[in-house]
Amino acid sequence: MKDKSIDKAAVKAYLLDLQNSICAQLGAVDGGEWQEQSWTRDEGGGGRSRVLAGGAVIEKGGVNFSHVFGDQMPASATQHRPELAGRRFEAMGVSLVIHPQNPYAPTSHANVRFFIAEKEDADPVWWFGGGYDLTPYYGNDEDCQHWHDTARSSCEPFSADLYPRLKSWCDDYFYLKHRSEPRGIGGLFFDDFNELGFDQSFAFMRSVGDSFCAAYVPILRRRHATEFGDRERQFQLYRRGRYVEFNLVYDRGTLFGLQTGGRTESILMSLPPLVRWEYDWMPEPGSPEAELYSDYLIRREWV
Repeated sequence: MKDKSIDKAAVKAYLLDLQNSICAQLGAVDGGEWQEQSWTRDEGGGGRSRVLAGGAVIEKGGVNFSHVFGDQMPASATQHRPELAGRRFEAMGVSLVIHPQNPYAPTSHANVRFFIAEKEDADPVWWFGGGYDLTPYYGNDEDCQHWHDTARSSCEPFSADLYPRLKSWCDDYFYLKHRSEPRGIGGLFFDDFNELGFDQSFAFMRSVGDSFCAAYVPILRRRHATEFGDRERQFQLYRRGRYVEFNLVYDRGTLFGLQTGGRTESILMSLPPLVRWEYDWMPEPGSPEAELYSDYLIRREWV
């Protein structure tokens, strides 16, 4: 049974345009060129990966588009939605992670995606998902407030309760349970989102996607030239380890990509180029590093 209100072509066109827009805006800050690779998968579909590495501002960044489909749902999707087993699926989205050179410029992550599962003689099951979150290494109230204010503004035209609900969901999701520690200062996270009907749910996904650069680019411009030394660099590399731990242990997108036979290099482009772990390290009391833990890596209302 086909639902004519679901316009997959419009979603795909938007996502491709979004990838172009984000790359153009971030590239204008860095001045470097994105390396692009297109890929396909045997089971169906493929994607377009863009990576900027060793830039003047961005040490490593990736902005990926993917559109994959197949006859069997991966385990990462059916474990929390068992009713999807036995359906063919189609998934498309844009995902990105930006790791700046400067420790005072935070890492950022965003994604928006659309998913539909179908079978004969049954209504399709579809939803949108996505959001964005910020991972600072040195806390800054101005940056955090701007980030969350932009996130809230992207939600407000649709419902007054969306921002607080999705902000809380983000705080819950981007949490390293084995560390009892948030990954960063949060933002927005939503999944299985179809509550507004297709047209308005799609409009909401576009609002989130379009607001990412408004949230992040001003922060990157403010912080990328801040002076720093080896102490700040080593702390940045240490904290990047937490990012790696989350992406490899908990991240649904990583698991979905690997289980559906996506391009491994594109899936793991989210990992930073340099990272370090140190056994049982603790920040010096009263230091800026300690302040990150006490004042920023906590559940907090920013706006």
